[in-house]
Amino acid sequence: MNSEALVRISDVHKYFGTAHVLRGISMELGRGEVVCLIGPSGSGKTTLVRCINHLERIDSGRIYVNGSLVGYREHKGHLVEERDAIVAGRRQNIGMVFQRFNLFPHLTAIENISIGPVRVLGRDRREVRAEAAELLSRVGLIDKADAYPAQLSGGQQQRVAIARALAMHPSLMLFDEPTSALDPETVGEVLDVMRRLAMGGMTMIIVTHEMGFAKEVAHRVVMMDDGLVVEEGSAEQIFGQPLQGRTKAFLNAIL
Repeated sequence: MNSEALVRISDVHKYFGTAHVLRGISMELGRGEVVCLIGPSGSGKTTLVRCINHLERIDSGRIYVNGSLVGYREHKGHLVEERDAIVAGRRQNIGMVFQRFNLFPHLTAIENISIGPVRVLGRDRREVRAEAAELLSRVGLIDKADAYPAQLSGGQQQRVAIARALAMHPSLMLFDEPTSALDPETVGEVLDVMRRLAMGGMTMIIVTHEMGFAKEVAHRVVMMDDGLVVEEGSAEQIFGQPLQGRTKAFLNAIL
């Protein structure tokens, strides 16, 4: 493993009851790299990104972000779960965008973006609000600053969710099928925002079924199935000349 990598995942296992959903996952991610996770439903993609953010606990292995263990500390060769305050502090460097938008319904768009930096980081409210306005401009929604989530389309809500994650100045962004809950006509506007983030050098791990998007933005594509990494390589190689039969079968079924 490269000690300079922003993300290092080493032999990670995860069980839900008797179901072995991650079966020894290892990978790393360099700064500024975009990795897309593809594969059938139930292959472990969402579980993996949730483990990176310690929204799910791992059963063995190690996950490092920015050189720090995520969620745990070492004690005599074993993992001991960290205190909530320490986990929360390290999680501030990791932005996550979910399938569902998870916006606070009683707050406006600009308030949804501002609340984290003010409440969690203790930053000045006026300074944060100015940054939130810039982020809304960046995702094309400055005219919706005072709109509530119920007044926004699904695509607009997801763009606010992306801006909210960016407001914490994360070093890593995780996306868990961010367009899967959207109407087809709004998918493009969210992918456009993500495309611009990728072009701007944001380090990203993206769980997606949007193969055209993955082919366009990914530096590396990781094919998962049954809790394993089946194959990984450049987008050109995976989509053009996959080496594994399982990858070929999956892509033939959806392309």
